[in-house]
Amino acid sequence: MRVSLLLGRLLLSSSVALPLALIAPAGAQTLPAIFPAPVSAKLTGGELALGKTVVLVQAGKHDPETDALVRRILTAAGVEQIRTAARLPARLDATHIVLGTGGAPLVKSALARTGATLPTQDEGYALTSAAADGSTLIVLAGKDGDGLYHAAQTLRQIVTGHGVPALTVADYPAMPVRGTIEGFYGKPWSMAERASHIGFLAELKANTYIYSPKDEVFARDRWREDYPAETLKALGGLVDAANRHHVNFVYAISPGPSICYSNPADLDAIRRKFSAMRGIGVRSFYVALDDIEYTKWNCPGDEAAFGKPGEKAAASAQAKLLNAVQADLIAANDHGSLIMVPTEYYNATESPYKATLRKELDPRVVVQWTGTDVVPPSISVNDARNATRAFGRKTLLWDNYPVNDYRESAGRLLLAPYARREAGLSGELSGIVSNPMNQEAASRPAVMGLIAFAWNDRGYDSDRTWHAAARYLAGGDRQVTAALLTFFDTQHLAPTFGTHPWQPQAPRLKVLIDRTRDALASGDASAQAEALDGLAVAAEELATAPDLIRAGVTVPGFAAEAKPWLDATELWGRALKLTVSGLAAALDQTPGSGDTANRLLAEAQRLAAQAEAIQSIPGAVRFDGPIKIADGVLDIFIRDARNLVLASGSAR
Repeated sequence: MRVSLLLGRLLLSSSVALPLALIAPAGAQTLPAIFPAPVSAKLTGGELALGKTVVLVQAGKHDPETDALVRRILTAAGVEQIRTAARLPARLDATHIVLGTGGAPLVKSALARTGATLPTQDEGYALTSAAADGSTLIVLAGKDGDGLYHAAQTLRQIVTGHGVPALTVADYPAMPVRGTIEGFYGKPWSMAERASHIGFLAELKANTYIYSPKDEVFARDRWREDYPAETLKALGGLVDAANRHHVNFVYAISPGPSICYSNPADLDAIRRKFSAMRGIGVRSFYVALDDIEYTKWNCPGDEAAFGKPGEKAAASAQAKLLNAVQADLIAANDHGSLIMVPTEYYNATESPYKATLRKELDPRVVVQWTGTDVVPPSISVNDARNATRAFGRKTLLWDNYPVNDYRESAGRLLLAPYARREAGLSGELSGIVSNPMNQEAASRPAVMGLIAFAWNDRGYDSDRTWHAAARYLAGGDRQVTAALLTFFDTQHLAPTFGTHPWQPQAPRLKVLIDRTRDALASGDASAQAEALDGLAVAAEELATAPDLIRAGVTVPGFAAEAKPWLDATELWGRALKLTVSGLAAALDQTPGSGDTANRLLAEAQRLAAQAEAIQSIPGAVRFDGPIKIADGVLDIFIRDARNLVLASGSAR
């Protein structure tokens, strides 16, 4: 997929005309969109040609994946010959690209030559391009190897056609940990989906994938047992891919439902499992102790060792276990890390459990926290600060969005933008990971938002990122992008465990429907015609969006995962078209218009009933059920249409 199409220059997301003074004249250089939004990016000149020959100058340690990525970018841009050199000549005779980390003298001199400065933060990078001696000089400099890889991912986004703009980017992440946790109940992802997802994370400069599917038997129900050789080999392939792509593969085990904390054999079972994973390249580990009871022990020995079951005793037992595992990591000396999710994983209310964990747990162990609730409607800086106090360390946010493994999410894809997380959270969190849906590809719009927020929370724009996600899925095609945004609107509702969603359903469509209701009530014929015309356009977009998406989405899996939703959307769009036509006929008041209106509205009701009968794909999610499309907005309007206008000669 071409980079410029993947996350290319931002397109206007509305049809509002811009003043002429704001429209760039033909040939004017514009700053390309870089995703996630960088800390600093500025144009320094016009378009620079790459030419047919490019010389790569490698400084310091060679990273094969970064080198391969740069070569793919250049080849896609029409470069025919890629040479290598050990130094930068005094005078350039072709485009030269310097790649290296900041400690290399060659990188320092190349940056000085372009006037750029390398950020000092971990994973930071500088990318600068400038005219030099009638040729082009591009410098990709990383604070470390990860930063250099991120610089190459930014190069991937700014190359257009056969050139690059002259610019300087200085960038680094706001949060140390950014990514996803495959932590949902129900059907786990396939190995192929995980591999694709890791590549997707790498493109976004995310650095973490946590393997913790709740229904993976050897990680939870049968956690004491060794993996079959074939499964371990497949996991090893994922770990290798993650390591090459600078994504930290974190392996999680969930022993809580059956563990005996006082039994040395259970600690040995964890050590054996982690040792096997270390053998395939895993360096970071995770012990999940969520969704279990602390009002009972799993073995009599725990009561003898830790006292009667309860919050404090559970925390002591867990801390002892985790401290032993943390000591193993230190002894292994492989720079690994240990994460745990506590039994009290949401809210920051002081309790005997949290107080004991805060006191007894090794401070190097990372604690996960889901926010003020399991599915929080918002998260503020103060919320995170309270969690820091409660757990005695900055927490790693497990954000349960867009996960759809709970009953309130049945029948839904969660496609609203990542929102209502306060800028400044980077100061109180060690990072954020998203718990995505059972549908991997359909999770990407929300995940893209979370990762963009984690990279630069103070520069994050939820709507702009949402539109970028649609363009990404569409491969840059304008029509498909618009169709996806229409579809996203029908799946905008974001539920919680309660009755009140934290994001509303179909806000764009609701505006048009509310305008139509008000116009009909006003009795103003001109306003009625205008409102119905606008709603008719939206109905046509709704009816035609599924075919455009099926044919045009470039991310494998999305159309298949969304199939029942796309099928239902098409029917609802046709039903809305008939409803608008029926209302227009009812307003006409000419002979026979009442019969026409009733026929059209009845047919709309029939199609709506057909759409409401479509079910989710059996087994794809934890809770099956009827597909929901703009529910509470579209269905109510179509149902109410007969009562909004009484056509001449109609009988009720």
